[in-house]
Amino acid sequence: MKSKRQKIRKVLILISFVFFPVTLNYFSPVLIIMGAAKGIVVASFIMFTMQFLSALVLGRAFCGWLCPAAGIQEACFSVQDKTVGTRRADWIKWLIWIPWIAIIIMTFTKAGGLKSVKPLYMFENGISVNEPQAYIMYFFVVGIFILLSLLIGRRAFCHYGCWMAPFMIIGRKIRNIFKWPSLHLKSNKEKCIDCKACTKACPMSLDPNTMVRNSNMENVECVLCGNCIDVCPKDAIKYGFGK
Repeated sequence: MKSKRQKIRKVLILISFVFFPVTLNYFSPVLIIMGAAKGIVVASFIMFTMQFLSALVLGRAFCGWLCPAAGIQEACFSVQDKTVGTRRADWIKWLIWIPWIAIIIMTFTKAGGLKSVKPLYMFENGISVNEPQAYIMYFFVVGIFILLSLLIGRRAFCHYGCWMAPFMIIGRKIRNIFKWPSLHLKSNKEKCIDCKACTKACPMSLDPNTMVRNSNMENVECVLCGNCIDVCPKDAIKYGFGK
């Protein structure tokens, strides 16, 4: 039975997905390049910057609680709930992210640097999918979310193809170096009964059970969704905020 916290989280990510036709451009990896060609800081540039900054304190909580891709991927769990081999998968998204970032930097450089800030560039009314042809891109993106989930397993897009995750992973790694207070998971291995309920429940296919046993709950692929907390019968895992 889902906890109240998980019901709230599920509602939030589903609402986020429902509004994806409105917010698509705010997450667009293409729009940022189009803006860069003219030296314009667009909505997705601002969004990615905010995701990086939030990760310095909140880790990848955005991925667990607000991401529209999370909503549709977790909805696919009822059809395909296979875990993903994270060690084989996690590095693949960097093959997408690194060349993409290089293109953005080179495009901004060629345009003469940052010249202006236009958050609603290319969609002045604030709604991303505002004409019939825009649905082509919308269904293409959503199709990738669904296809990877159905073919590979739990939140496969987060592991294989997400262009946003690296911003937050880098932010989290910086936090881990300097160790300032932040949202994190903490555990008490003495309470653990090795039931592995936490590992079975993890939507990111991680192994919280082993993390508890090792007294190390830090993993940059963790989206701080709290599933492991809410299924633990002995309260061996909790949220914490601090160093």
